[in-house]
Amino acid sequence: MSLREEYARQEAELDELYKEIILDHYRNPRHRGSLASPSATHEGLNPLCGDEVTVELLVEANRVADVAYKGSGCSISQSSASMMTEAINGKPLDEVKHLSEAFTAMMRGEESIDPESLGDLEALSGVRKFPVRVKCATLAWHTVDEALEEAGL
Repeated sequence: MSLREEYARQEAELDELYKEIILDHYRNPRHRGSLASPSATHEGLNPLCGDEVTVELLVEANRVADVAYKGSGCSISQSSASMMTEAINGKPLDEVKHLSEAFTAMMRGEESIDPESLGDLEALSGVRKFPVRVKCATLAWHTVDEALEEAGL
């Protein structure tokens, strides 16, 4: 097998793994629902495609003590919301803001970001191949940023 063929095989395997991660979060969403007394809430909408997500955060001691989301839309937007909740739950707010910036930079294709540093969120990097879908992947992240800003956190 040539080096080019080996690279193509590895890339196909990685694409398949990424698809599985995204589909798993779509089929088995994490933190889907509502919180009893959220500290911050915001509803995000992508009017171009109809995706919508509401993010609720419980912030205690400058840390995300709990997070939930609800919404509807394509598998990318809903998977990204589920993956985001997993990534930020229990994290200090400054780390949440850093993750949001890093994820958004990855989705814009900025080379200064090491996608592997984002863990499973790297699975969404393939969405960049479809620029119209980038807004689907970033909707939940923009929504959590707005929720924190509105709450003064």
